[in-house]
Amino acid sequence: MRRAEEGGWHLLLPPLRVSSGRRGATAAVTATSGISGSFLSALNSVRVSFMNNQKQQKPTLSGQRFKTRKRDEKERFDPTQFQDCIIQGLTETGTDLEAVAKFLDASGAKLDYRRYAETLFDILVAGGMLAPGGTLADDMMRTDVCVFAAQEDLETMQAFAQVFNKLIRRYKYLEKGFEDEVKKLLLFLKGFSESERNKLAMLTGVLLANGTLNASILNSLYNENLVKEGVSAAFAVKLFKSWINEKDINAVAASLRKVSMDNRLMELFPANKQSVEHFTKYFTEAGLKELSEYVRNQQTIGARKELQKELQEQMSRGDPFKDIILYVKEEMKKNNIPEQIVIGIVWSSVMSTVEWNKKEELVAEQAIKHLKQYSPLLAAFTTQGQSELTLLLKIQEYCYDNIHFMKAFQKIVVLFYKAEVLSEEPILKWYKDAHVAKGKSVFLEQMKKFVEWLKNAEEESESEAEEGD
Repeated sequence: MRRAEEGGWHLLLPPLRVSSGRRGATAAVTATSGISGSFLSALNSVRVSFMNNQKQQKPTLSGQRFKTRKRDEKERFDPTQFQDCIIQGLTETGTDLEAVAKFLDASGAKLDYRRYAETLFDILVAGGMLAPGGTLADDMMRTDVCVFAAQEDLETMQAFAQVFNKLIRRYKYLEKGFEDEVKKLLLFLKGFSESERNKLAMLTGVLLANGTLNASILNSLYNENLVKEGVSAAFAVKLFKSWINEKDINAVAASLRKVSMDNRLMELFPANKQSVEHFTKYFTEAGLKELSEYVRNQQTIGARKELQKELQEQMSRGDPFKDIILYVKEEMKKNNIPEQIVIGIVWSSVMSTVEWNKKEELVAEQAIKHLKQYSPLLAAFTTQGQSELTLLLKIQEYCYDNIHFMKAFQKIVVLFYKAEVLSEEPILKWYKDAHVAKGKSVFLEQMKKFVEWLKNAEEESESEAEEGD
């Protein structure tokens, strides 16, 4: 506001209030008209600054920042120092494997086994850290308290297996690291001596038997170079001998099946030698006849499954019986499948090609019509008494397992007798003592009159023969 006074101008500024509040203090400032604009601007800045400074300030950190020490900070990765500690301890224990196991147990509380698992297992197996390819570095410490420096016999490897078992049971987290270690060692086989490979094979077999290792580690043996040079097959001989020695072929087979390795054993040989004959000859001569027989059976099972699959496809296409019979006989010869096995496959295939009626009074008629059509095919594979008896047992089991067929058993047997699929002797033998327990009383009762008729017909034939003589 301006007003005139004594010929000049006075500037009246609004009062500034000073209080304990946020708006500032009171002060009457009067300026004459001679006050410059810069002074007014500065005065306004002081006022604004004063008001802002009255606002609550947030605390700030200042000064030099220091790095805090972490008590659990991991040490720098230094496998050499770890190796020296383990090797020194093993050297002090000597060849007493009980003492070795105790040393390893105690050292796990002081040394970082989790961090240096590979180094630990390298030392226990090879005596020091392994370079790529399986060689030991020349400038590293070594120990003779290891698998490769031990005696080459199964008893010694069993003792070493106990060391690994105790160590892994005590420090469970080592289980995965040990499995990875063995896979690596198998890939390094060419870098080891024959004696070292033999010891490792025996040890691995024992560890597979007691469950310390999973059979999936055998995948490493399918390495192309190992297979090509015969290293895989030779290693497998020692491994399976110790494995079967600890368990038996059935336990070995079960372990292989769990990891889908039961059908891959022939891959231990190059492609041009992957045959049942070659595998059987190789492992039988090496003293593993039970393994040879197991592989042969596995191949037969595989061939049977393939035969049944193809047979069902041929039937669904309506291929002529003569073509089907020719195909089956060729497969029998190629895979050495006996006729009594084939008749079971043919029966199952024939019964799977139709959707059966759920009404018991209708299914028998449907079955007779269907089986009459396929009688020539079944007859082609019942040229032996044992095959006929096998077919009878298959019919019995099928009728029992499929309740709608319970009353159809006798009708099917009579049909096959008339179609010359079955003959008198196997039927009489089945009735007397070759049947199975499934539905025994029901089926024997159904067959009673027909069997009596067969017996009478047989007696009449014998009498006529005697009169003719």
